[in-house]
Amino acid sequence: MPTLLLRLAALAFLALAPAVRADDKVPAKPHDYAKWEKEIAAFEQTDAQHPPAKGGIVFVGSSSIRLWKTLAQDFPQHRVLNRGFGGSEIADSTHFADRIIFPYEPRMVVLYAGGNDLNAGQSPEHVIADFRAFATKVRARLPDAEIAYISSAGNPARWAQVEKVRVVNAAIETFIKGQPRMKFINVFPRMLGDDGLPRPEIFSPDQLHMNAAGYKLWTEIIRPCLPAPDR
Repeated sequence: MPTLLLRLAALAFLALAPAVRADDKVPAKPHDYAKWEKEIAAFEQTDAQHPPAKGGIVFVGSSSIRLWKTLAQDFPQHRVLNRGFGGSEIADSTHFADRIIFPYEPRMVVLYAGGNDLNAGQSPEHVIADFRAFATKVRARLPDAEIAYISSAGNPARWAQVEKVRVVNAAIETFIKGQPRMKFINVFPRMLGDDGLPRPEIFSPDQLHMNAAGYKLWTEIIRPCLPAPDR
């Protein structure tokens, strides 16, 4: 789909997202937040034993964040905290923000989520609305913090969903451009090869998650988007 058409589709989704969800006549399936309780409680237990320093950078979201085992090593000049929980959707990070984001009073919140949402059958406009809800909640509690969104990635395992991914990315990028202290971190194009397909060398055998080379690439892209070093 040409870039202009993607932009137009994204803008249309931005305009329609709140109305679509508000006027939906089909009762939405209740979101199961309870399934994450064990993982969230484990974060809280760790915090009680080793309280993280406040004012750092919190990375939150789905498995690509949870599996980033070298996060602190990759950003040694920053105080970073990994609060990803695998399989989660944007709404999960919003719901648990009071427990895994706000207590740390971060100066930046970095979110990577949205792919699981699409894979679960949510429409692009639903995902876009959920991101806006996340940003609204974080901004209300942390008015001076930066919010960064890592674009949804195109991976081999879910390549059939790539057009929906493109629409979500374009719409969220458009939304962010109009907001203060918000950044869109676009990892999508650099994860593709010259043939326009996902680069196989940066993915693990499951073709969904990244390997060390993938995280090295992400580090290169994300580092310039972080605030000034605090170490």
